[in-house]
Amino acid sequence: MGVDNIKPVLSTGAVERLLHDGLPSAAGLQVIRLEPRSATIRLPVNPTMVRPGGTLSGPMMFAAADSAMYAVILGHLGPELLAVTTDTSIHFLRRPPLRDVEAEARILKLGRRLVICQVEIRTVDDAEPVAIATGTYSLPPRPGPA
Repeated sequence: MGVDNIKPVLSTGAVERLLHDGLPSAAGLQVIRLEPRSATIRLPVNPTMVRPGGTLSGPMMFAAADSAMYAVILGHLGPELLAVTTDTSIHFLRRPPLRDVEAEARILKLGRRLVICQVEIRTVDDAEPVAIATGTYSLPPRPGPA
């Protein structure tokens, strides 16, 4: 299946419920947009996410990127709860303030066993990304024709 013709099969609310039910650490995370080939999540930032220097920590930005990739996969493939991260690379571009972040994941390639995504992470109300990431998810085997 090419990426040009894929569309979401779940609503933002359904994807958010799947994330919250399957990942206790995703409490508070919101799925704010689900469009063909993309999903955007919002991660509320709190003081426990700070690193020395008063900025948002890298692990929290990584969590936002990974959650956005999982959200776009769930939104487009349905409840593929056993889809797992196999590879992620993140580049921190600039120091983010302690504000909520939004991560937009786009599907670059959708294969039978792997999904490759790209993510841009921004603080809310800022057009410039604070980090970008790419990642690959492995999909569980699907029943094929007999």
